[in-house]
Amino acid sequence: MNFTAIFALTFGIILVFASEKFDGGSLRMLIQPVAFCIVIGGSFCASLLNFNFSTLKRAFKSVKEVFFKEEDDSKRILEEIIQIAYFSRRNGLLAVQEFLNQVSNPFLARGMQLAIDVDNPTLVYDILSAEIAYEEEEEIISSRVFEALGGYAPTFGVVGAVIGLIQVMQDIQNLQMVGVGIATAFVATLYGVGFANLIFLPIAGNLKQKTRDKILLKELVLQGIISIQMQENPAVIEEKLVAYYRFHHKTLRTGARA
Repeated sequence: MNFTAIFALTFGIILVFASEKFDGGSLRMLIQPVAFCIVIGGSFCASLLNFNFSTLKRAFKSVKEVFFKEEDDSKRILEEIIQIAYFSRRNGLLAVQEFLNQVSNPFLARGMQLAIDVDNPTLVYDILSAEIAYEEEEEIISSRVFEALGGYAPTFGVVGAVIGLIQVMQDIQNLQMVGVGIATAFVATLYGVGFANLIFLPIAGNLKQKTRDKILLKELVLQGIISIQMQENPAVIEEKLVAYYRFHHKTLRTGARA
């Protein structure tokens, strides 16, 4: 589990409620079902107009990626690429086909099979690049959904506040209730800004970063496949791939020669 993300979300929510309590307010003032329905319901309805239902469903399923860490297998994949490079250099590219079923990364296995079948590095590069671009577009859409929610929520918070103020103005003669009514109205604004900046936008940023990491790894694999197909020196391939990925894993060394 990603305890950092869980802690950040939990502590952020507690901080908001604690601030209200320490300031002498009532926690019940922050619990407004009508304001919640306006902000969350309105935001999701607007998102449903912007995106189709299947896209929203996929986006909400991807939230688990924020709170549950996936195993980082980048080093193992790099080791496999270097092993294939040395094996191919000694035995030829066709011999690589014998153990492709043992390769852990499906994209690497599929790409190497394509490199064996298609004796044209440019064509192989174009095909795999198109696959990467398509996957990036598929992955990034989830973060766009939460970015949209982060934009809608504050607006519907204002809508909720305006509705609350309209109700207050209808009973303006009851001065005792005006202050309470205004405070209640602005809870909707708090919901809108809070959900946007504490939940929706951070989730969008997290998903976007995970997409970048996945695409970076696939681009790295693609570079390795093309280099192997062109029969480059395995030592050069290793240095090139490590340099390509160093900014993500600063101390990465494969040790795959052994």
